[in-house]
Amino acid sequence: MSLAFEMLENHEDIRLHRMKEIPDGDDLSQRSTESNESIGDDRAQWGGKLEFLLTCVGYAVGLGNVWRFPYLCYRNGGGAFLIPYTIMLALVGLPLFYLEVAIGQYASLGPISIWRINPLFKGLGYAMVIVSWLIGLYYNVIIAHVLYYLGASFTSELPWTSCNNEWNTPFCREYDYSSNKIIGNNTQNSTLGNYTLTANVTPLHHSLITTPSEEYYNRRVLGKTSSLNEIGSVQPYLALTLLAAWLIVYLTLLKGIQSLGKVVYFTAIFPYVMLIILMFRGVTLPGAADGIIYYLKPDFQKLLEPRVWSDACTQIFYSLSACSGGLIAMSSYNKFKNNCYRDALIVCVINCGTSVFAGFVIFSILGFMAQEKNVPVSEVAQGGPGLAFIVYPEALSRLPIAPMWAVLFFIMMATLGFGSEFSIMECVFSALTDVFPQIQPRKANIIFRTIFTALCFLLGLPMVCEGGIYLLNLVDFSVGGFPLLVVGLFELLAISWIYGFNRFSDNIYAMLGTKPTKYWELCWKYISLLVIGITVLMNIIMYAEPDLDGQTYPEWAKSLGWLIALFPIIVIPLWFLAKYCTDGGWKLLRNGVKPLPSWGPSEANKKFEYRDSGVTYRSDRSAFAKLMSSNISNMTTNTTLSDFPFSSSNALGNPDTV
Repeated sequence: MSLAFEMLENHEDIRLHRMKEIPDGDDLSQRSTESNESIGDDRAQWGGKLEFLLTCVGYAVGLGNVWRFPYLCYRNGGGAFLIPYTIMLALVGLPLFYLEVAIGQYASLGPISIWRINPLFKGLGYAMVIVSWLIGLYYNVIIAHVLYYLGASFTSELPWTSCNNEWNTPFCREYDYSSNKIIGNNTQNSTLGNYTLTANVTPLHHSLITTPSEEYYNRRVLGKTSSLNEIGSVQPYLALTLLAAWLIVYLTLLKGIQSLGKVVYFTAIFPYVMLIILMFRGVTLPGAADGIIYYLKPDFQKLLEPRVWSDACTQIFYSLSACSGGLIAMSSYNKFKNNCYRDALIVCVINCGTSVFAGFVIFSILGFMAQEKNVPVSEVAQGGPGLAFIVYPEALSRLPIAPMWAVLFFIMMATLGFGSEFSIMECVFSALTDVFPQIQPRKANIIFRTIFTALCFLLGLPMVCEGGIYLLNLVDFSVGGFPLLVVGLFELLAISWIYGFNRFSDNIYAMLGTKPTKYWELCWKYISLLVIGITVLMNIIMYAEPDLDGQTYPEWAKSLGWLIALFPIIVIPLWFLAKYCTDGGWKLLRNGVKPLPSWGPSEANKKFEYRDSGVTYRSDRSAFAKLMSSNISNMTTNTTLSDFPFSSSNALGNPDTV
């Protein structure tokens, strides 16, 4: 048994930091091919404790807090949804967040190299990075939409306020309508494909009416087609904003965490300034109280529906960005003695508090909009891109000095998006840098980041085609839930049971000076595992096919969605089998199907003597025995008929002999 000592330099003092025991026969040559960043002196570190905290806040607090949580809250029982959400935070979200931050800080390794802790489960690291990469691809497309709206807001009149534009249709109506009512006549021009129509506005049923903001987003920004079968051509202006988004990501992450740690002071703090400003403006509008009541009014009957609890668990994963590798990557740059327990609590509380607070901001404006339209709040409430690019811009256009509020809102959305995107892509960059030492030198790393960013831009172009919104929604649907749950399930199993809670507890003690309490042990070993397992089963049982605004996907697209969802998951068993076979598992399997040395006739049958026949049967090694790598052919190479309990006369010459 040999010992390896790691030394930590702290100013001028060199002290023994921790001691690891390396079993005899450990393959040190294999370790040499991995990243040397496992040595603390060679790995970059955050410039201060606040940088890590703000990066985690920016990573966890993203666009989903603004457009996903408020919608889920009102759809799943209003204020009553906070009950399952808080329970899932305590039983699943916080334990996983703390576990990932602690293990990343202890080993100072990225999400792939961290699986030196259990080499057979290294596929989990690759699955995490694949999920982060897929999220990063479509997340930056959404940011490209935000940048387009931001640029369009620098005008005296917002372009989505009227129906008198070239992209509008005869179904477009402005704000003074209500369901099944005739509106004043108007004459407008509308360009539809190659045809120009001039139509008088006639009364339409409410279901046929479209708003200026809807048509601006669907027809002007997206050029939206009828389905994914009609992918169309690339929208040039969206391609430019996508290029700008990737260029910002590239320049920010060019120097890794040294540059990221400085940028987060803006991207993590500025959105809160904007949220507070919009909050004060929203609550002073007429009808704001109706929107807030609708948002928080509890419907406790909803708590009896399994879907509500499943949504709460899935939203926790989505909101905290757990199990996608980013938390491990960010915490790996911490100092060994950093209080990661405190950081985990702070970030989780801030993240979930932001989600609830954003609901007040969103629904106060939606309440005002509902009063303006004289419709219930439920008819203007949406989730996802529809909220960010249709409903909220329409509400902002009704405010005094509308362009100013639109600029502030989309700056907030851009900083929220970039705050998450920076951490998502740095997770991918740092993980691959850990695995491939060839790209660790400064010049090689810059070339790698340049090529990889350009590749991501090219892969994002199909999502800015005229039918690209369908592809974006499909990727979001496939990646955002099920793969993360499966990764979380195996991650808890690998660390809490295979590596062992006691050993992991000792690791935390080495960093913090205290061991995890019984609460953490119960969550990591039992409760979180059980809750995630049940949620996975519920998602399978209650599976609903993807759709966009009621438009279903063709069969080939549904198959593509399953392939996207299974892409990161299938890596886990594939790596397990490959590692098992190459590290002696195949040899063990071959030996396992060979006959044992004790194979043969029983002791009682060995007493027979076989003399009478002089016929000798000779054969080469049995083909079957060769296939099974068996030694049984050694017994059949030279066999005589005299070895059997009958004579040649009675067996071959006497037909009456049985």
